[in-house]
Amino acid sequence: MTSLLDPLLIAELAALGLGTGFLAGLLGIGGGMLMVPFITIIMGHRGVASDLAVKMAIATSMATIIFTSVSSVRAHHKRGAVRWDIVRRLAPGIVIGSLLGSLGVFALLKGTVLAIVFALFVGFSATQMFLDRKPKPTRQMPGTAGQLSAGGAIGFISGLVGAGGGFVSVPFMTWCNISIHNAVATSAALGFPIAVANVLGYVVSGQSVQGLPAGAFGYIWLPALVVIALCSVLTAPLGAKAAHNLPVKKLKRVFASILYLLAAYMLWKGLQG
Repeated sequence: MTSLLDPLLIAELAALGLGTGFLAGLLGIGGGMLMVPFITIIMGHRGVASDLAVKMAIATSMATIIFTSVSSVRAHHKRGAVRWDIVRRLAPGIVIGSLLGSLGVFALLKGTVLAIVFALFVGFSATQMFLDRKPKPTRQMPGTAGQLSAGGAIGFISGLVGAGGGFVSVPFMTWCNISIHNAVATSAALGFPIAVANVLGYVVSGQSVQGLPAGAFGYIWLPALVVIALCSVLTAPLGAKAAHNLPVKKLKRVFASILYLLAAYMLWKGLQG
């Protein structure tokens, strides 16, 4: 308990939460790509094995999305931007894919392998952000079976990297002729079932794991979840407000460059194992 109340630990987690919340509001991105590497570092400095630290960082990052997605969805819903018809069709596949990933594949894979998967995903996402390319709308949303499959892929990938799925779902929807405004809002709504289903899987699959640190609930590290969630909710509105006054396109390229460094760190962690 004493270690969980360490002022330095609380300060580190608070700084991470404040920073990721602000950037999420400013750039319209989820905080998972920032949280996972830094939580991995924080846990590693406290003696948690590297393989386990990566897994817990991914799971804890996903858990914070439960809280951050609620406030985001409320704001988008008030503007009538969420396509709830798409949410209803994609959500069942998302839940299935998320549970398949978090209960099955996530538990079976080593943390070092997940670190490599995370690094590749972040590198791809950073390139998308740096180039700011939007897929050309070439078709309509697929039928029920197609959306079930798409939802499954989104949930599965999200569960392996601890992200809300926006870097997969937004391009998919815009490719299917959904406006970028509606795609971003709908992606925010999809973050909630992605997070809930994956967190359930992380908790169940982590129950029998040996060597979990104090404050662990399955693969979820509760101190990080509480502090980061509280702090990120405080600064996300400030980031959203600043987005109207700052050169967001240029900032995205700077942030993409930082993501490349974080991806390189996680790749190094994975290869080191």
